Amino acid sequence: MIKRNFLLLMASGQLSREEALECTRCRHACHVMLYSDTKSQLFGKFPIRHIILMQMRFDGLLGFPGGLVDPSKETLEEGLTRELSEELGLPLPISVEDHVESCFAPPSSPPFSSPFSSRLMLHFYVKKIEEEQIREVERVAASTATDHGQEVLGMVRVPLYTMKSGGGLAHFLSHSFIGNARSQLVSSLLRFNMASLEELRKALTRSQEIHSQNAESLRAALSLTGAQRKQL
Repeated sequence: MIKRNFLLLMASGQLSREEALECTRCRHACHVMLYSDTKSQLFGKFPIRHIILMQMRFDGLLGFPGGLVDPSKETLEEGLTRELSEELGLPLPISVEDHVESCFAPPSSPPFSSPFSSRLMLHFYVKKIEEEQIREVERVAASTATDHGQEVLGMVRVPLYTMKSGGGLAHFLSHSFIGNARSQLVSSLLRFNMASLEELRKALTRSQEIHSQNAESLRAALSLTGAQRKQL
């Protein structure tokens, strides 16, 4: 019966925090989107509107701060706060009220032998802080955070604007993200009214075009390495 219930939960996609914690044989990972409002403008003409922090990970992928948590030893929020201390250098307290969603991570190499085998439960939080706190996070993360330069290669801001040249959000979304971090970002922008549906549709459509262009560029770069190899 328990196995059947979790199969139904997996099929439904989103879970409540309590439902997710019932999966005691799962690994649990918590991540948070930190953001603030801002009145600043890029070049004095492009409203930045919101500062959203993400990070360049050790594997070259974009993701949100956080990591693995053991619910048998600490609450999800305590574990996430601990991870933030290591990655950002600041003990930003995360509360249950900051929880947005929980879901199973998409399997990287299906099928699994059982619904519990190597299952990873993802818990996502969104926390609004003051702009000065954002700046402090960026400063400390690059100077005193334990994981800086190792697990975390640097903090990055999400550009929510679109320039006449097309630069901005579309290019950012075309980068490579870990797991479902891109979807978490897009859904949060909609959920918290940081971008309109039309803005996101245009940006994502443009991102697909950029992906195609990047593929051509990669093929050209690969052909150059082939030419160099022949010369050697």
